[in-house]
Amino acid sequence: MIIDIHGHYTTEPAAMQAFRDKQLAGLADPARRPTGELKFTDEQMIESVQKQLAFQKARGSDMTIFSPRASGMAHHVGTEATSIEWTRLSNDMVHRVCSLLPNNFVPVGQLPQFPGVSPKNCIPELERIVNELGFVGVNLNPDPSGGWWTDPPLTDKYWYPLFEKMEELQVPAMIHVSSSCNPNFHATGAHYINADTTAFMQLIQGNLFKDFPTLKFVIPHGGGAVPYHWGRYRGLCLNMKKPPLVEYLMKNVFFDTCVYHLPGIELLTRVIPIDNVLFASEMVGAVQGVDPETGFDFDDTKRYIDQVKGLNDEQRYKIFEGNARNVYPRLDKLLTARGHKRQTF
Repeated sequence: MIIDIHGHYTTEPAAMQAFRDKQLAGLADPARRPTGELKFTDEQMIESVQKQLAFQKARGSDMTIFSPRASGMAHHVGTEATSIEWTRLSNDMVHRVCSLLPNNFVPVGQLPQFPGVSPKNCIPELERIVNELGFVGVNLNPDPSGGWWTDPPLTDKYWYPLFEKMEELQVPAMIHVSSSCNPNFHATGAHYINADTTAFMQLIQGNLFKDFPTLKFVIPHGGGAVPYHWGRYRGLCLNMKKPPLVEYLMKNVFFDTCVYHLPGIELLTRVIPIDNVLFASEMVGAVQGVDPETGFDFDDTKRYIDQVKGLNDEQRYKIFEGNARNVYPRLDKLLTARGHKRQTF
């Protein structure tokens, strides 16, 4: 089985964005707030993900871990109440799609974060989506301010109530920022990659996994700058009198394969332990279109992994399926219940 652990609902029905526009307009003028329930037919929901279904079929993947549009989370917009309302709606839409197409999509949710507000306030929604709706993970924004980094680092006890609940529920978090309101940082080209790198360095500086030994984080987009500067981070870790980097963090931190060229994937699989690499494409996501150098879509990342020389069958299985089942225990339980056995080597 080929499991893509990083997909976003970027093709929502237009009425959902219209609701969002009215919601934000209502912050200045309550009369403009949306009224009535947002309704879609099953046919409309299925039609909205035809692009993803076509990519799955054409590229040879089987299942996508599916979450709300990352840039759409926009935790810095409005108020905490705005975030709660929008998060609940976004998660419900993802749940609906995954329920209609359970063999293609498994849900991961966003959290109703807001700058300066305790992550503890996210726990009710976390419990709802996991216990009631069957979500297998969450996206966690380390910078809900949208590029200003006003909240404490991930290793600060500010985050501990949320991490305690995540560990209790056995759900991992993908560390994923949202849109950037800082003009210095292009959202997908700078803000995302900066956040991936920043989160990893925060984890080196702290000692989070001493307190949360089973907590798991996925750092997307190939880990940002981390694999390219692996020697730097190993050295910094030792300079700070920490254990060797692999021993210190890599039982809890994992990288995906949203890297859009073969040399980048080759570097990732050579530098990062294979047990820490999970297949992902971010489709339909950050970089759309055909790469003129290859003639294939930039985000057709399975094609790159298939071309990496030196990977044996067990390593490829880990990247495509096994590691995902280890990191997402609720996904593993779901697949096992459906009769999908793990491969043995």
